[in-house]
Amino acid sequence: MIVLRNVSRTFHGSAGPIKAVDDVSLKVDQGQIYGIIGYSGAGKSTLIRLLNGLEKPTSGSVTIAGKDIAQAKGEALRTARLKISMVFQHFNLLWSRTVSENIAFSLQIAGAPKAAIKARVKELIELVGLNGKEDTYPANLSGGQKQRVGIARALANNPEVLLCDEATSALDPQTTDAILDLLLDINRKLQLTIVLITHEMHVVRKICHRVAVMEAGRIVEEGEVLSVFTHPQMPITRQFVKQTTEYSSADTPFNPALVDYAAGNVLKLTFVGQNTRQPIVGELTLKYALPFNILHGKMTQTANGNLGELWLQVAASNSQLESILADLHAHAITTEVVTK
Repeated sequence: MIVLRNVSRTFHGSAGPIKAVDDVSLKVDQGQIYGIIGYSGAGKSTLIRLLNGLEKPTSGSVTIAGKDIAQAKGEALRTARLKISMVFQHFNLLWSRTVSENIAFSLQIAGAPKAAIKARVKELIELVGLNGKEDTYPANLSGGQKQRVGIARALANNPEVLLCDEATSALDPQTTDAILDLLLDINRKLQLTIVLITHEMHVVRKICHRVAVMEAGRIVEEGEVLSVFTHPQMPITRQFVKQTTEYSSADTPFNPALVDYAAGNVLKLTFVGQNTRQPIVGELTLKYALPFNILHGKMTQTANGNLGELWLQVAASNSQLESILADLHAHAITTEVVTK
């Protein structure tokens, strides 16, 4: 669906050339939710503008649904863009228009018949959960409702690709989760390809199938979300994964710094998929006749299955610890011995 090959974008300023995107190659399959994560200045926004043709690459190719966006011009570019829609961080709604009128706007620009516009607007209002808000103006909507309007508007012309540029960063955690659930529902119902730009790993973990980590214009790590979460390779990726331990919409985040490490070895266990259902603590307790103290546990749902995290403390000898780690490895449970 989306293929970038050796894409670079260089800007020329008074201080010299700045390479905002540096030799990036990636592939997004049809119907996939693909996350691109990085801190400010990593090149994410430039990359997404390359995807919708607002920027042209200095080198490399950008192909979407078989069309070379990088080379398209004039009418060909306008036609290609009709199938690529955008959801923005700050909503970008027309404040003098109602919810229905905002959603209808792009259809009107495209010259759709009035009856078709009315039917499509009704369908989209139902899809995004804005029933009863049809005649409401944006000033009277919550942040989450405004973003629902933005999503409905982006879907009006039946795009093949939906680009989300920090679409939840202006929202509180509870509203963020609701919008992510909506995007996941839309992806499943419409088989819509979604590319999601963010600096929040919680967003990636919750709905993305694959993720690319950007730093200084380059992709430094890429893979399936569960794989990247359980085996982060790069320091910046480990920083982002750490965010999800600290992120919480309801419970108190776990702070490893408060653990009494003198009381025994601290183990961080990461479970994936069916492994989350294993009674591993009970099995270890029975086998080794040792008390395993549960310090913290957390289970989260990702687009590719469950992801579990469990912190244990046990006063074990070196030989016992080695055997415990071997048992956990045999159960396909990733384990880290945490030190102060």
